[in-house]
Amino acid sequence: MFISLTHDQVQFQYGSKQWQYNFNEIVELGLLKKKKTYLFENGAFTAVTVLAYYCMIFTNVMELYYLIPTLLCYSFLIIMRFNNKSEFDYFVIVKDIYKKETKVKISALDRPIIGKQIDQYLNFEFERILKTTN
Repeated sequence: MFISLTHDQVQFQYGSKQWQYNFNEIVELGLLKKKKTYLFENGAFTAVTVLAYYCMIFTNVMELYYLIPTLLCYSFLIIMRFNNKSEFDYFVIVKDIYKKETKVKISALDRPIIGKQIDQYLNFEFERILKTTN
């Protein structure tokens, strides 16, 4: 379970990371969805293409020995790029009254479960605030 509620604290646990807050300390709790960037894969693809064009234009390699390593590099880069099916990175963000922000990257498979737990916490917090005002 990602979120555990006690009588006066909210405890978070994901993987090896654990942290806790009092109920009054949490200002904002939510999920952040961030699109993945493929900077390494795109840069490597560009570098391989530049190297292949350099070999093609400026060297005297007549029998095209540079094509096999180029094609193998392209294959490896394509496998790296399309092996992971998730297109987004997900983070849980907790902001507290001390303006400290805790940001934890979560797995895409855990996102629906953690999202439901965050919704349950927000509903509980809403009910708790309503009880204190009445």
